[in-house]
Amino acid sequence: MRAGHARSLHSHVVRELGTRIVVGDLKPGDVLPREETLAETMEVSRTALREALKVLSAKGLIEARPKIGTRVRSMDDWNLLDADVLSWRCESMPTDDFVEKLVEMREIIEPAAAAAAAERRSDTQLAAMREAYDRMASAADSNAWSEADLLFHQTMLRATGNELMISLFSVVENALRMFFVLSAENAGNFAYSLPHHLQVLEAIANKNPQAARQAMHDTVADSYANVRANKGNK
Repeated sequence: MRAGHARSLHSHVVRELGTRIVVGDLKPGDVLPREETLAETMEVSRTALREALKVLSAKGLIEARPKIGTRVRSMDDWNLLDADVLSWRCESMPTDDFVEKLVEMREIIEPAAAAAAAERRSDTQLAAMREAYDRMASAADSNAWSEADLLFHQTMLRATGNELMISLFSVVENALRMFFVLSAENAGNFAYSLPHHLQVLEAIANKNPQAARQAMHDTVADSYANVRANKGNK
C-alpha cells in the first residue's frame, strides 16, 4: 500500500470515529467493536485502525481498558482545545449553540487582546493590521471579507506579543472562520462592521488600551447582534 493512501485511510478513520464520538453517536462508556470487526466495517486494515485509535486516544476521546476493550471517555476527559476535536464539535453543534459559545469566548479574550496590542504593538505589526483592514475594505464578496476579517484578528493577536494567545488563535481559527462567514452572509452588507474595525485599528495605532478594549468589545457585540437580528428576519 502506498504511504499516501495509508495516510488517507488513517485520516478517514480518525475523522469518522472522532465525529461519531463528538456528535454522540458513540456515547461515553460505549465499548467499540472488536478490532477485527471494526476494521472490516470501516474497510481499512487493522494497522490503519490501530494508528487511528492511537490518535483518538491522544485526543482524550477513547481509552483501552484491560478485559473491557476500547471505550469512549467522558467529555470531561476530551482535549477540547485540540484542533480536530474543536472542529468536529463546531460542525456538529446547532448554529445557535455554536454562536453563543464562540461569542462568549471572544468577549473574554479579544477585548483584552486588543488592549495588550495597543500597549505592545510594533510599527511592523501595526502595518500588518492596516493591510488586513485594507483587504477588508476592498473585499469584493463575503468570502474575501471573511478571510480578511480573520487576518485582521490574527494580526491583532500577534501584536499582543503573547505566544499563548497566538497559539490559542491557531486552535480556534476554524471556529472563528465559520463565525465570520456566518456573520458576513447574514448581513445585508457584509462590510457593515468596517467602522468598528477601524476604531479598533485607530485605538491600537494611538496606543490607547482602554479605547482598544472598548472598540473590540463593541465589534464582537455588533457582529453577534447582526447574526441574531438577521436570523430573526429570515
